[in-house]
Amino acid sequence: MKIIDIIQPDRPFISFEFFPPKDKAEWPAFFATVDRLAALNPLFASVTYGAGGSTHDDTLEIVTRLKRQHGLETMAHLTCIGAKEEEILRFLDGLGNAGVDNVLALRGDPPKDRPHGLDGERSLLYAADLVSFIRSSRPEVGVGVAGYPETHPEAASPEADLAFLMAKMERGADFVVTQLFFDNSLYFDFVREVRALGCHKPIIPGILPVVNLKVIQRILSLCGATVPPTFMAELEEADRRGGAAEVQKVGVAHARRQAKELLAAGAPGVHLYTLNRSDAVSEIVDGLLPR
Repeated sequence: MKIIDIIQPDRPFISFEFFPPKDKAEWPAFFATVDRLAALNPLFASVTYGAGGSTHDDTLEIVTRLKRQHGLETMAHLTCIGAKEEEILRFLDGLGNAGVDNVLALRGDPPKDRPHGLDGERSLLYAADLVSFIRSSRPEVGVGVAGYPETHPEAASPEADLAFLMAKMERGADFVVTQLFFDNSLYFDFVREVRALGCHKPIIPGILPVVNLKVIQRILSLCGATVPPTFMAELEEADRRGGAAEVQKVGVAHARRQAKELLAAGAPGVHLYTLNRSDAVSEIVDGLLPR
C-alpha cells in the first residue's frame, strides 16, 4: 500500500527510520529493536542503506523482513547517483515481489573516486530524475523525497534548494520527509515557503533524539543542520554532569517537546530518526498521540 494513501487529515501519526547495522552478526539485536518499536504502531518505517553503506541485497532483505515478519508498512531508501537504470529496476522489482510498495527517492552521495558520480551509462543525476524514472517505469510505487528546512549543504542558495524540491514534487513525489532539525520554527517557515510555491502535499517533520554528543556532532557535520545555542549548552552541561545518560535525558525531553508542538500545530505526523534506540523512542512516543 502506498504511504500517501494511509496518511489521513486530522489523524496524526508517528513513523520511524531504522539504521541497519553493516555487520550481519548484529542483525538479531537490530530486529529485536524493530520488534519493540513495531509495538508502538508506527504508520510506516523507512530503512537506510545502513552504517558505512551496504548493498541493495541487504536493504532488500531487511525491508522484506520488516514487512513480512514485523508487519510494518515499509519504505526503502533508494539512491540513484552512480547507479544504472537496470539496477534500479531490479531493486524496485525485488521490493514489489516482497510486498514493499514505497521508496524514499534520494540522490545519494557521489563516489569518492568520482565526485560527480557519473559516467556515460548513468543518466540519473538527481533525486528529481529518480522520481521521474520511477513514475514512468513503475507508476504503482509510492515515492517520498527529502526536504531540508535549513537548506541542503550543497545548494547554491535556499531558493535553489526549494526549486530542486519543487522539481521532485512536480515530477510525481507523494510527500516530503524533512531532514532533522532542532528548532521547530525552521519547519514552520519551510512549510510556508513550500506552500507559497503551490505545493500542498504532506511535509513530515523529521526528529532526531540526541542520545550522545559525539554522535550528534558527526551527524550535524554530514547534514548541515544546526543546534540552537541554548540547547547545545544544555547538552554540554548534561554531559559534564553525568555523561551520555544525562545527555540522553535532555535530548529525549527536547525531542518530545518538539513532537508535541509540531503535532499541535498541524504537522501530519512526526518521523523519528530512531538511531535504533528503542528506549529513547518509546519515551518520546509515550502518550504523544490520542488513543
